[in-house]
Amino acid sequence: MLGRKKKGKIDFIRTVSERSTILPITDNEQGLDFLVSFFSSIRPSSSPDRLPGKQNIHRITSALHQSPVLLGNLQHAILSQLIRTDLSPALTESGIPLARGFWQEFFGRLRHKLLPPLRNENDFLYVLNRVFFHNDDYKWVEDIPREDWVLFFESVGLSLHVDDKRILSQLLYSLKTLSFQVAQLGLEKEVLDFMPAERKEDNPFVQQNYHVHQLELNPQAAAEKIGKSLAQCHEILEYIRDNHTQRGASLHQTYILILLGNRLERISILTDLLDGNHQLDTGKFVDFFRMLVRNENRKNSILEFMSQTTGYLAYQIAEHKGEKGSKYITSTPAEYRAMLSSAMGGGAWICLVVLVKNLLTKMPMAIFWHGFAYSINYSVGFILIEETHTTLATKQPAFTASAVASSLDTRRNTRQPNLYNLAVTVAKVSRSQIASFIGNLVIVFPGVFFLAWLYDKLSGAPLASGPVAMHMLKDQHPWQSLSLLYACNTGVFLFISGIIAGYVQNKIQYGHIAERLQTHPILRMTMNRDKLKKLSMYVEKHAGALIGNIALGFFLGMAGFVSEIFGIHFDIRHITISAGNTALAVYGLGFSNVPLGYLFTVIIGVLGIGFLNFLVSFSLAFVVAVKSRGVRLRDYPEFLGILGRYFISHPLDFIRPRRRLADND
Repeated sequence: MLGRKKKGKIDFIRTVSERSTILPITDNEQGLDFLVSFFSSIRPSSSPDRLPGKQNIHRITSALHQSPVLLGNLQHAILSQLIRTDLSPALTESGIPLARGFWQEFFGRLRHKLLPPLRNENDFLYVLNRVFFHNDDYKWVEDIPREDWVLFFESVGLSLHVDDKRILSQLLYSLKTLSFQVAQLGLEKEVLDFMPAERKEDNPFVQQNYHVHQLELNPQAAAEKIGKSLAQCHEILEYIRDNHTQRGASLHQTYILILLGNRLERISILTDLLDGNHQLDTGKFVDFFRMLVRNENRKNSILEFMSQTTGYLAYQIAEHKGEKGSKYITSTPAEYRAMLSSAMGGGAWICLVVLVKNLLTKMPMAIFWHGFAYSINYSVGFILIEETHTTLATKQPAFTASAVASSLDTRRNTRQPNLYNLAVTVAKVSRSQIASFIGNLVIVFPGVFFLAWLYDKLSGAPLASGPVAMHMLKDQHPWQSLSLLYACNTGVFLFISGIIAGYVQNKIQYGHIAERLQTHPILRMTMNRDKLKKLSMYVEKHAGALIGNIALGFFLGMAGFVSEIFGIHFDIRHITISAGNTALAVYGLGFSNVPLGYLFTVIIGVLGIGFLNFLVSFSLAFVVAVKSRGVRLRDYPEFLGILGRYFISHPLDFIRPRRRLADND
């Protein structure tokens, strides 16, 4: 209301502390209103006279120790809600996908986003949504340090065991429900077939259910057995995830592992409440409390669900790319020279690709078939580079980004990552990328020029001349064309093709394609055993890369077709192909007819195309690799400083390896 003075958050605490009355436990409405106002006192605000959440909770925790009236009112308000509401949905449903499949849950969230479900007032989740009614409340709840919440809840008295019979009954019912669900999921094919052989007969996912039913008879002994079974269950989940790199992963399996992980955590918390020792692990309770607030604030978020569910699958794709990326990182002068040599071989293949592409341009055919022919040409060229173990500079970033991100991987590294070593790795990636660019370009420029001369001598006419050659040259110009923007498009396509390669490789391993090919009845009849084994091994090792190269070829080849049919400025610029086209145009026009300044600018444009090819592809791949590993870059603000100091002290390390590098790095 206009003119009304806003109430400071601490005013409510002071007002309650000055009272002499305590809320009755039976008045649930008044208790709920109290909780809404109380937690609003902790919620931070943009108002200049209000403190951040961390300071608010410190002040309120201190007030709880100093004011028995405030403490008594808060305890009664909480109990009034626990006694009258049904706790089961909060314990068994909140934050846990209820659908058995990924797509069922996805479309369910989509429906609830459009029309939220009706929540019963006797449901504890109704209380939670009333208290934390802002959609972003979970942010300030999570920003307050865990130890501050632990101190707060211990001050409230949650270390005391809950002994109300109705509450205990709900807790036990929720525990049994979750236990049955875990036992059922632990028998799913996606879990059973991937767990260690010695665990299949004495399945801990099933064993924990037996122990849960003994909890009422002998709480402490049963709780100890449940704890051991849960630890074994977590070990199996980690075992399955750790072996994804060798055996692959599927979206459905990833979804089931998330369901199991969530339910196991809830069982652990409920067992702690029901074990009869009157001691509560407040830290676990705080984790559960923060999780509940986030879950309810984000319960219909499709992005949250997609991020959580596809995270591990993206991790496996990134892992397959990361393993290959290590071969593109040079540490010694010998490796550096090998990279240069390999890149020169890749440049030789690109010379042929550029020649064939321009020959195809001369052939009269429909727009689609031109695009299709270009795509086949690019795909064959990329496959030849792959099969001959040569290097294409722009193929590296999507793989090296995953290799760099792996050094920050908290799933693999139990200790804090060595940020200095990470800076050294970035230097290695930089010089390796420069070596591959140099190797490609040192062959492509003169190689295509030579092929253009040879074509001219054999056919009697240059492959490109006059306005056509000038147009080719202008297409690479950094500001007379959209070449730099098109280079970004190519970077995106390079990234996507890397994702496709990793995904296919993951599916081949998860689906045991090599073994299935060796046992295929028709193949066994038509091929001898040795040839069939070689075929299956080839598919297992190379199919992902082949599909990725074909995908990249069609992305690049069909770009012009998309531009034509939609009438938009959309195209690609790839550094090696642009370099080849530049050489072809210069031969067709003649050095004397191309102004030196203009040619220098075009060459700068070609280098700019290469830089953007690398930057966009590497950045996208690095973001995916980092996110899929659960790494938060904001946790490492000092890294850029370390990298900058390393660059200042060893600038040449970013261009070429030191001769004594093997001793120092």
